[in-house]
Amino acid sequence: MSESPIRIHATGTCEGFDRLLETLATREDVEIVAATEQVAEATEELTRGPLDLVLHATAGQSFPAADIELIQQCTKVPILLVGAGDCSGILAEALEAGVADLLELPKDNAIFAIQKAMLQSKRSSDDHQRGKMLTVFCPKGGVGKTTVAVNLASALATTHEKRTLILDLDLQFGDVAFMFGLHPEKTIYDLMLAPGELDVDKLTGWVTHISARLDVLPAPVQPEQAELVTEQKLARLIEVARDSYDFIVVDTSPFFHGPLLAAFDRSDELFLVCGIDALTTKNTALGLHTLDLLSFPKNRISLLLNRANTKAALKRREIEGALGVPIRFEVPTDPTVLDFVNRGKPVYLSNQQTSFSKAINQMAGELLKPGRPDSKKRSRLSLRARAA
Repeated sequence: MSESPIRIHATGTCEGFDRLLETLATREDVEIVAATEQVAEATEELTRGPLDLVLHATAGQSFPAADIELIQQCTKVPILLVGAGDCSGILAEALEAGVADLLELPKDNAIFAIQKAMLQSKRSSDDHQRGKMLTVFCPKGGVGKTTVAVNLASALATTHEKRTLILDLDLQFGDVAFMFGLHPEKTIYDLMLAPGELDVDKLTGWVTHISARLDVLPAPVQPEQAELVTEQKLARLIEVARDSYDFIVVDTSPFFHGPLLAAFDRSDELFLVCGIDALTTKNTALGLHTLDLLSFPKNRISLLLNRANTKAALKRREIEGALGVPIRFEVPTDPTVLDFVNRGKPVYLSNQQTSFSKAINQMAGELLKPGRPDSKKRSRLSLRARAA
């Protein structure tokens, strides 16, 4: 068993299900995160996670296909179906639908069934490693976070041959498309409006392909379209993208808002870009303070100093002293960067020998080393819940 308890969301109802939950609640190796009779009322919590297992109880003798499908739309964790009495007639259909196992009540093997479902899920995840999400943020504009994000994604996709998606979550004034010289016909706004359930095939049809391993999902073209990018739909998008890509690099706005908090909640690493002036340092300190209030894990935050070699600026030790946090990465000032921005092409895709490109590539290589923070080690509550 894992050192941390198995986090379970219980849905549905059947005879003996309440007693099962009461028994599980007494165990130190199990945490009942929530219990919701109607799956439709649990979609937000199921999407938000983090969870290890869903226990879904059914009182009928037919397979609850609609409930299982809705759960699977919200989360990828294993589902253990629970029924009262002889439910063998729905076992085959349940397994075909992707349910991990069927537990018939009353029985005393609930923990064994849970452990078995978790083991099957672990074996499946070992066969398919899900993508990591890297978010680039600064609570001030004009510090170069978009430049860092698009070039980091370019380095991961080209030099390191990783399937990479760059997602523009500066939903009102995103510049990622501009950085690639794109006039996008499809944006995240259009994807949110598209009919049908989002899956890997559908996502592939809505991204813009830059190269064999690099895709872009641009921000909306019009600022007012940002309102249609909801937290729940964004959460589903991220889950699908994890199944499609090795890395999702997220560019962000300088403001804390709902979709951004949803992205933070699912980020494996957050790169906080700090500048070499007092104003940016002040805003970075406020950003760190806000993340601390939101209980964002400190081990998933890395400070990145942009334009680090600029003269007549604050020195690294002064910035670290003001922030109380060590700087992990430095990116130098490089005149070629602006030249390529004006051309609508990331400098890394054109010249990997510039000082900027070399620093970005070193950063990408560092991220590929084993032992980075585990995205599963997250607090039970979402950032939005902790902010409330």
